[in-house]
Amino acid sequence: MPTAFDPIDLGGRRLPNRIMMAPMSRSRAYGPAACPGPSTAEYYRQRASAGLIVSEGIQPSPVARGYPATPGLYSPEQVRAWRPVTEAVHAAGGTVFAQLMHAGRIGHPSLLPDGLSPVAPSAIAANAQVFTPQGPKPCVQPRELGEEEITATIGDFAAAARNAMAAGFDGVELHGANGFLIHQFLSPHANSRTDDWGGPAANRIRFAIEVTKAVAGAIGADRVGVQLSPGNPYNDMVEDDCSGTYSPLITALDGFGLAYLALAEGPDRELTRELRRLWSGVFVLNPFTAPRTTGPGELELVEDGTADMLSFGALFLANPDLPRRLVEGGPFNTADPSTYYGGDDRGYTDYPFLDAGSQPVLTASEGAGRGRPTA
Repeated sequence: MPTAFDPIDLGGRRLPNRIMMAPMSRSRAYGPAACPGPSTAEYYRQRASAGLIVSEGIQPSPVARGYPATPGLYSPEQVRAWRPVTEAVHAAGGTVFAQLMHAGRIGHPSLLPDGLSPVAPSAIAANAQVFTPQGPKPCVQPRELGEEEITATIGDFAAAARNAMAAGFDGVELHGANGFLIHQFLSPHANSRTDDWGGPAANRIRFAIEVTKAVAGAIGADRVGVQLSPGNPYNDMVEDDCSGTYSPLITALDGFGLAYLALAEGPDRELTRELRRLWSGVFVLNPFTAPRTTGPGELELVEDGTADMLSFGALFLANPDLPRRLVEGGPFNTADPSTYYGGDDRGYTDYPFLDAGSQPVLTASEGAGRGRPTA
């Protein structure tokens, strides 16, 4: 079996390793233009040794924002602002996808322009809080999307995907996880519709399928990944029959020829294996390791065939040269949670690298046999 340090083909791209930098919101896109900040290019460039970088969540429309200072990809100004980021990653030899994220009912009117309010499959408020410029506030009751608005929202995703290509991204990931809009359509707890977008699983998975179809049609299926999180209760999500919902969804998505499927795993490893069996393409796993973060001990999940690629979040945030540190067995910087969201370059671009002069050039064969610490 391959190791996490072996190359892999992803939609026709040869990635140097199987280590993904997970999408992580950093909330540094200040101002009404919702453009990435001046240090964003350096932040992603530093982490270009990942087999694949997936960006922070990027809203495909103004109403899609769920948190302060998150960037968009719906305006010409935003497209121009992302180009230095993608150019920096490419100059360093990396590959980067833009994660398109519509927050849906997770949000607050104070975060939105022109008197907009959060929208969702149904007018059901999430029992959750969001950060606003005035501090934490409870989520409000969202406005239920009408049929024409659902069609327009699908179009927003496709337009944002085209903008991502214009900005130089190598592809996009559709955020169908963590209680945001696509995930909300999947859950009968958040989706009480009685039309063709709600009710039985065949209807609830329709929005995810139609968004994927539209984005794949806009930029090519080999440039599209999808992230799902079956059973994840984050953001007040309830899913009683994950197999009944996600098995038909993944079977349908498998027919598109996508670049990959990424799973943010819950505690049910058998469900992960079941869904992995349904997927014929590249399968990316962010393994369930709570309460700790994903670490070097999970590298064996590639070797035993549980996943084709591994997604690392906090460990990659704190270790910009994470693939090298993993193959060398560390040491690993510790992430500072106080700098995760907002702020300046502290905790953003100042995490130290290993001494580059002391590090060997990593090859797949060297990576395969090196010792690793347990998590």
